[in-house]
Amino acid sequence: MTSNSPIPPTLRNLIRDGLARADRFASKSASQVARLRTTGGNSKPLSARTLRRHFLTLPGVLIVLWIYTLYWGERSVFSKSIPECQWENWESWPADANPHRVVFVADPQLVDPHTYPGRPWPLSTLTIKYTDRYLERNYRKIRWDLVPDSVIFLGDLFDGGREWATSESESPEAQYHRYKSQYWLGEYDRFAKIFFDLPVQVSSGSNRRDDACNLLASLPGNHDLGFGIGIQEPVRGRFNAYFGESNRIDILGNHTFISVDTVSLSAKDDDQAREREDLWGPPMEFLDTVKSMIGKSVQRETSWRFNGTLPTTRFRHELVETEQLAISKLFNDAPSSPWEGSVFPSVLLSHVPLYRPPGTPCGPLREKWPPSSPPKGQSEPLANDERNAIAVQRGYQYQNVLTPETSKKITGSIGTLKYAFSGDDHDYCEVVHRGYQSSGSGIREITVKSLSLAMGIRRPGFVMASLWNPVDETGAPLSSAKDFSTQQTMQTQLCLLPDQLGVFIRYGILFVFTVLLLTISAAHTAFFSSRTDASRDMPLLPITNISSSAENEKAELSQFRNHRNPSSNESSSSQTSTSEARNKLWERTQTARTRSSSPIGGYGLPPSRQTYTPPLIDHAGTYAVESNLNHSYYPSHQGYRSIARRRQGLGLFLYEIRMGFAKVGVVLLWYTYLLWNG
Repeated sequence: MTSNSPIPPTLRNLIRDGLARADRFASKSASQVARLRTTGGNSKPLSARTLRRHFLTLPGVLIVLWIYTLYWGERSVFSKSIPECQWENWESWPADANPHRVVFVADPQLVDPHTYPGRPWPLSTLTIKYTDRYLERNYRKIRWDLVPDSVIFLGDLFDGGREWATSESESPEAQYHRYKSQYWLGEYDRFAKIFFDLPVQVSSGSNRRDDACNLLASLPGNHDLGFGIGIQEPVRGRFNAYFGESNRIDILGNHTFISVDTVSLSAKDDDQAREREDLWGPPMEFLDTVKSMIGKSVQRETSWRFNGTLPTTRFRHELVETEQLAISKLFNDAPSSPWEGSVFPSVLLSHVPLYRPPGTPCGPLREKWPPSSPPKGQSEPLANDERNAIAVQRGYQYQNVLTPETSKKITGSIGTLKYAFSGDDHDYCEVVHRGYQSSGSGIREITVKSLSLAMGIRRPGFVMASLWNPVDETGAPLSSAKDFSTQQTMQTQLCLLPDQLGVFIRYGILFVFTVLLLTISAAHTAFFSSRTDASRDMPLLPITNISSSAENEKAELSQFRNHRNPSSNESSSSQTSTSEARNKLWERTQTARTRSSSPIGGYGLPPSRQTYTPPLIDHAGTYAVESNLNHSYYPSHQGYRSIARRRQGLGLFLYEIRMGFAKVGVVLLWYTYLLWNG
């Protein structure tokens, strides 16, 4: 076929397809071409050696270590602490028992400007965020994993609640005058988001939703109101308006819970008590009538539970015509008779613990001050241990324990009292009071740990109580023992929360370790390494196994020619082998280093009469690919090599430090996700 003959249709189709493939190949970006050269021109994954070179580096190892440590500190320690306290792990009721389960929470004390007044921004803001997150995480685990029937707060809901102004009062301390009533409302909203606005879930293995839980948060602490005569009446009125009446009676699990506002009642112990009867008057009036109210509460509970009705009220429930109102008797002449049945076991709720003699030990579960070692030869714990006890002292707006007079008034007014729960101390303390007339076999008082990580203890916690007291319609226990002083109706368990400070310490150790390793690596690269890793790993010349689109087209054309002209097989195979040889760089042999001489007159072959013109297919896609690849065979290393040539010594050291932290710093995204999503 001569050069001026028309192109056969088959060859025309090959040319058209080749040009189309060349255009598609030329449109690929330089990064895609570089990736193709790295992977050998196919879709096979990178080799194990390449993966090790890219990922088994110092920054890569540190990133993996940080990911594991952060997940442990933000997920694992929280997911393990609460399940260890499951009710079934420590309850010992009969198999058919259906106990009422209560969780006592003490002193959450939301951190605010009153907590750390001198702490600068942003440390103050971060402290608030972290403590709130700690409270929210643990409280959600309590509600969702333990699913208690009731949650009772024992005061000190806020840290500076007494300092924030109302419309009628302001803080006695001048430094807090700028915090108006709107600030307290913001703090209340913050408390509600943590403890009240909880997403509703159904506990696994239970058909009861966690929104069926009873919440009692009306008991105030000295950080909510103040203490004694330091309380301002508008501040107390605001607290009661949002959280409920402080002095109250609640029936839970056939037990009578009696809440007493002891921070207000303590104003009666002051020398100016007569002038502040508005403070101690309401709790004192409550104590004077508490016995009769206990009987009425038990009567109302049993009547409704067993009969579906309420006791007789003091007003008639009947329809009266308007014209008969003047002569009708709305008042019931037959008031409800006094309750003659049994009463439930009584439980005192007070923010401030009852009085005990100085040195009364709190037991082995006290964290900050564990029991002192007994003298040699003595196995029993010390009867008087100042180190392990709650200090009997008072100061500005606080008092560690109630006075003996106030404690006697409370216990004597309630009558038979077997259990008491208090807060304020922030650490655990368990004492059995035997010095009160109403104590019977003793009043077991538990001072509950703080739930907050900012209250001076490493392991915050809460107390779980399981109540089981089956009764008949008169309120009497179904068991043979009717004396509540000897019958056990409550079991308790202390549950500890994660040591957040310990988690932060581990983060700090790992951070120092990271800085040390990155510094050593940067110093080695800048001052002790003769050449960079990039230049050491890169070959002197680029090597590729990629076959260009044009070469593939020439191979197809050779096969087409061989099919049309079998006599040209030898030349075609020679061209094919030459094309394949282009894909690799061959080492020159010793004989190829000198030019060989040709015989004079050639090899006897006739001179060529035509000038060889490469077919059109040889040019398809060639120049587009070359133009895309001429700039660099190694785009990922080119910038580093130029920087390595420009920077030396200290400049290269600082550059390596900056790049190392930039790579490891991606774990901040992981930490942010863990921190704000669970």
